[in-house]
Amino acid sequence: LPGPSPADWAQAPLDPAVRAVLVGFDEHFSYAKLCQALRYLLRGGSDCLLVGTNRDHRLPLEGGTGIPGTGCLVKAVETAAQREAFIVGKPNRYMFDCVVNEFNIDPARTIMVGDRLDTDILMGNSCGLTTLLTLTGVTTLDEVKGHQESNCPTRQSLVPDYYVDSIADLLPALGD
Repeated sequence: LPGPSPADWAQAPLDPAVRAVLVGFDEHFSYAKLCQALRYLLRGGSDCLLVGTNRDHRLPLEGGTGIPGTGCLVKAVETAAQREAFIVGKPNRYMFDCVVNEFNIDPARTIMVGDRLDTDILMGNSCGLTTLLTLTGVTTLDEVKGHQESNCPTRQSLVPDYYVDSIADLLPALGD
């Protein structure tokens, strides 16, 4: 974008061919990019799609720390644009449906392995897959037990079929 100030960003030319704003992981996300996304969405109105890759709010790192996830960026654009993004990744089943159609996958013979209840396990359960939670991410076993003991169907949809402490626990079952 030309110039260092918001006034410059507001005057930057817009590409007339742009018909969608895609928000994904971007380690260089900036206020200037947020402004540009908003300008495209306002110019195009409902004809300009707002698409997000996922809503992960935090990405876990070794040692129990984490960094903001893509969901934070999606939320920033949604807030500015005052509209909700269509999420193509987990937990939306869109991505799974594309894979099933392309590779003729049988959901009854498929397992979803993940470290998050609100994305990985929710998607697996909503797609009729067996689910396996790894406790190496942001989810704790106490959270799972809380959902399991709840009478709320929404919370029950977050309960995995199985869990392991680490994905490495699966290696013996996979053989050589």
